[in-house]
Amino acid sequence: MNWTIFNQQIFPIRHKLYRFALRITGNAPDAEDVVQEVLERVWKTPAEQSSSVQNWEAWCMTLTRNRSLDRNRSRSLRRTAPLDGLADRSSENPGPARSAELSDLAAQARRMMDELPEKQRMVMHLRDVEELSYEEIADTLQISLDQVKVNLHRARKAIREQLLKLESQIA
Repeated sequence: MNWTIFNQQIFPIRHKLYRFALRITGNAPDAEDVVQEVLERVWKTPAEQSSSVQNWEAWCMTLTRNRSLDRNRSRSLRRTAPLDGLADRSSENPGPARSAELSDLAAQARRMMDELPEKQRMVMHLRDVEELSYEEIADTLQISLDQVKVNLHRARKAIREQLLKLESQIA
């Protein structure tokens, strides 16, 4: 690994790696450790292996996923992180009532996502939060493009159905 590649392609995605690790591990210290380990592993990658990497971001996301899952398995944990700042992104100057409403909606969305099967939750996070392409998600999770699309469709459908049920209960 050389400094130029690391500085231009790896270092700028460190926050994305952290968010992904946080989503899987469920706590900030573990996510920080995972990202540190991934960055160290990438830095220590032999030159012959680094020359074969075509998409650094997908490779780093794969390393992050694998290390996060390993950490969870070793601690027998299965939690996910909250959707931080969802209410902040929705509107620039919401009133107090709208802020409370958005905060409740964000909490409900977190609970709904937490209830999804692991693969659906990870695909939805990578697509809708991290904004990765379908191909990048397939590379990261080491699944087929069709599996990415199916899992994303099922996750969104489950969330949509839960939101519609919730809306009908309120109305």
